[in-house]
Amino acid sequence: MYVGTLSFDLLLGDVHSLKEKRSVVRPIVAELQRKFAVSAAEVDHLNLHRRAVIGLAVVSGDAAHLTDVLDRCERLVAGHPEVELLSARRRFHGEDDD
Repeated sequence: MYVGTLSFDLLLGDVHSLKEKRSVVRPIVAELQRKFAVSAAEVDHLNLHRRAVIGLAVVSGDAAHLTDVLDRCERLVAGHPEVELLSARRRFHGEDDD
């Protein structure tokens, strides 16, 4: 079994309130969940209206499949014009980890 996590540090564009932030972040989280069957949520910068961190996790029996899903998730988030992807951080946990 392999577990992969990915976190995206995002800068939001023309957002002036937490309500506007939610209207940008929630659809991205929902799209990740729907398209890729990952667990995803906004996990940091909850009280800042122009910054967000979205975290996601994937479990797979195949490391190559895990990498493919994480790659596709990263492309999806980077392709959203209303956000700027500042960084993406990946972590892999496999059967050989202690």
